[in-house]
Amino acid sequence: MSEKLKESTLHHLDQTDCKILRKLQYDGRISNSQLAKDVNLSETPCWRRWKKLEESGYIKEYRTVLDHRVLGYGVVAFIQVSFLSHDVNLTDEFEKSIQRLEWVQSCHCITGNIDYLIQIIARDLDEFSERISYIRHIPGVHSIQSNLSVKNIKDTTNLPV
Repeated sequence: MSEKLKESTLHHLDQTDCKILRKLQYDGRISNSQLAKDVNLSETPCWRRWKKLEESGYIKEYRTVLDHRVLGYGVVAFIQVSFLSHDVNLTDEFEKSIQRLEWVQSCHCITGNIDYLIQIIARDLDEFSERISYIRHIPGVHSIQSNLSVKNIKDTTNLPV
């Protein structure tokens, strides 16, 4: 994003808009009534601002965050994937394959010595091994390296507003 775009985006958000975004980031189920109180607006102007922030694309979506451990996913791993050849057809197919896998939490195409960094979940080490094997067999994958998470220090999608 260019500096010009960043500046113009910031000029469209006043302090009240930023307060609304911060509140919604931490509680997407907050009522308009409570949000209006929290940001010191009456309900109708608060609702209008909220809708405008949605329509302008500042708010991408609303979701519920589930606890992976309570659901039985005890393994979180980070997989580094490298390709020998950067054939566009192979990388496109790889990305489509990864997008279809519910157990893939995130996948980033990155710079450096590796091509993709993938976060996955598994119920146990046996399931983790099966998932590694699956990724290894996707056409184009040359090598993979995995790292298991032993402790989650911070995990958020919240942005500084």
